[in-house]
Amino acid sequence: MPLPVPVLPEGVDPAWLPPDAFRALGSRRTLIRGSGPLVETVHGEVAQACARFGGRVVRDCEPGATGNDLVLELTGSDGSEAFMYERAGGRTTVTASGQSGLLYGLFHVVRLGEDAFRGERRSREEHRPAVALRMLDHWDNVAVHPVMGQVERGYAGGSLFWEDGRARGELERVRAYGRLLAACGINAVAVNNVNVHETEARLLTDRIGEVAEVADALRPYGIRTQLSVTFAAPMVLGGLATADPLDASVRAWWAEATARVYEAIDDFGGYVVKADSEGQPGPFAYGRSHADGANMLAAALAPHGGTVHWRAFVYDHRQDWRDRTTDRARAAYDHFVPLDGEFAANAVLQVKHGPLDFQVREPVSPLIGAMARTRLAVEVQATQEYTGQQRHVCWLGPMWSEVLRFRPERDGGPSVGDLAGGGLVAVSNVGDDPFWTGHPLAQANLYTFGRLAWRPDADPDGVLDEWIGLTFPSAPERLVAGVRAVLTGSWRTYEKYTAPLGVGFMVQPGHHYGPSVDGYEYSPWGTYHFADRDGVGVDRSRATGTGYAAQYAKPWAEMYESPDTCPDELLLFFHHMSYGHMLHSGKTVIQHIYDTHFEGVEDVAEAREVWASLAGLVDPARHARVAERYEEQLRSAREWRDQINSYFLRKSGVPDAHGRRIH
Repeated sequence: MPLPVPVLPEGVDPAWLPPDAFRALGSRRTLIRGSGPLVETVHGEVAQACARFGGRVVRDCEPGATGNDLVLELTGSDGSEAFMYERAGGRTTVTASGQSGLLYGLFHVVRLGEDAFRGERRSREEHRPAVALRMLDHWDNVAVHPVMGQVERGYAGGSLFWEDGRARGELERVRAYGRLLAACGINAVAVNNVNVHETEARLLTDRIGEVAEVADALRPYGIRTQLSVTFAAPMVLGGLATADPLDASVRAWWAEATARVYEAIDDFGGYVVKADSEGQPGPFAYGRSHADGANMLAAALAPHGGTVHWRAFVYDHRQDWRDRTTDRARAAYDHFVPLDGEFAANAVLQVKHGPLDFQVREPVSPLIGAMARTRLAVEVQATQEYTGQQRHVCWLGPMWSEVLRFRPERDGGPSVGDLAGGGLVAVSNVGDDPFWTGHPLAQANLYTFGRLAWRPDADPDGVLDEWIGLTFPSAPERLVAGVRAVLTGSWRTYEKYTAPLGVGFMVQPGHHYGPSVDGYEYSPWGTYHFADRDGVGVDRSRATGTGYAAQYAKPWAEMYESPDTCPDELLLFFHHMSYGHMLHSGKTVIQHIYDTHFEGVEDVAEAREVWASLAGLVDPARHARVAERYEEQLRSAREWRDQINSYFLRKSGVPDAHGRRIH
């Protein structure tokens, strides 16, 4: 029987799957061959589209049947996510040897719209994900945290899964969420915060049934469920006196607990672990390595086919700001490179794309190119913690594309996308807001992540056009051009009016929204800019600084080592430079700071006007929400401009060459 398409609660936005996106499919005759749970999901999608737009769906006709516009055929049962697409003889055919592949093939046809039924193709197209695991990490708390709330670093309301210490239970919306994720290629979700508090810890044991209900809701769209666990679980939940990963009783406890998880969720994906990081417990307490800790959990998961994702976000968060030899950027490389080759086959080291913490501009983490004998997953942040918190428009596709295309060995070597054999992961930007992501245009970040995770070398602008075409089907060109215009350059606009030239972290402590140039400058968190009367930036050179630049392969290390060859956009990340230093752009450091902050505000004001001009072409509720967010973005951008420019004028004493007002 076809699985009914989930029904959205009243007032909830359909995002990139509005009914009209299915018009081309739903107005034709479709033949579906094959059987299985995900085939019934496909059948339900096609049946609803046909009921709405006058088409017809038939099942399992004889091979020689004619008169079908579209054939969706399952040819095997191997679990593959790949599919073949062909247009010949006036008919469109999608074949797949795995049920997930057929589901992805269906959504490929939806993306193509009328183009799926036009013309002829000279050859069959194979579509296969470049990365096997494409996961979202939800930093959702079961119980409301007194500081971080229901969702840590969440800017779209509460959790889809949890509310006030209990399971939320609105599983129809969870199923609709799984549908959105499948339509952009995401296939796994970790359903709770990597900072595992007391209530969340119990999801592993006596509350695993609640996780199983979420897994049941996501499974029809090919989404596997993962769980963040605390390394101290044997003590917190099992009453043991230790969590030592080499202790036999600890290993036995994990084996038994994991077996019970798989009894409840037989396709459970595995664990996500944050250990020895920002106060979370870990193997260091027992004199053990992170490989020891990861391998203990890998051993518990291995009999069931599960994987442990061990986060590499490990650093000293109690640094002495007076000690310039300590460098947080070095930490992940220093901790983990000596362990290369020691991790189990089903242990994945999950590495943030940059060495610090999801800043608007960072170099690619050198750890990604330095562990040839370890499975790596690369983690990005879709939730906009440091990029405007979904109050600002900041489409991150170009940033992620730059990261994924980066080649740690320079020319000829594998790209970051190639090296992410353990998966691509994004911190989720979704909540229970009617628009899913708070800011309606932030939906583009979630969609773009899924599509780049499927194909890391994809053109991000092409992905953006896909999102626009699905979200605004049959839109006039003025609307398409307007939406494209406000999103395309928005990452660089945000960079212009915030922290300059890669220096980063000039944010309000704690909540991280808005400017505070010295907010972290004398803190233990290790995020400094070292601005003084003579210059600004962190000396990370090998010759005179922390030595971080030397962690890269030789071609990059040599480039970053010298201010003469370091790219402008990363100059202050790698070097402490005088305000009068001349950039490759032909501007001095101080004039660049002034100019970009004035330009950034102008860019936001212009984008606000473009959006205002689209009134009448966009759903009123969506238009009003974006317009309201633009007012806040413009206010905030002005605050960033005025604080940053005033700070550096007062530090440097160098006036703006154009005589603009600086306070």
